[in-house]
Amino acid sequence: QVQLVESGGGLVQAGGSLRLSCAAAASGRTFSSYTMGWFRRAPGNEREFVATISRAGGTTNYADSVKGRFTISRDNAKNTVYLQMNGLKPEDTAVYYCAARGSPLATPQVHRYDYWGQGTQVTVSS
Repeated sequence: QVQLVESGGGLVQAGGSLRLSCAAAASGRTFSSYTMGWFRRAPGNEREFVATISRAGGTTNYADSVKGRFTISRDNAKNTVYLQMNGLKPEDTAVYYCAARGSPLATPQVHRYDYWGQGTQVTVSS
């Protein structure tokens, strides 16, 4: 089991940057045994995929809407996954969630993730 706590959200102007962090507390399995992902939900929308990272951090995948602007990374020694967001746009406004999956296979499918954080709000003003 793993507990996830996101931080780093806030209000930023369009074109600005934010770095989200997700601290994990794992029991029974090490943090490095989980595939991690970031998702987001804008008002009135379903939760959607943003990025995933493999257990060792060597493989990443991004939604087309954030490719080239966002970077996912992890520090297994600190049990933390990050989302560096640059070039933010108003349409990036959403609650951002990190999620963990016990399988080594990264997937953009929301329902494939076993554990979720409470989310952190990101608001981008125009």
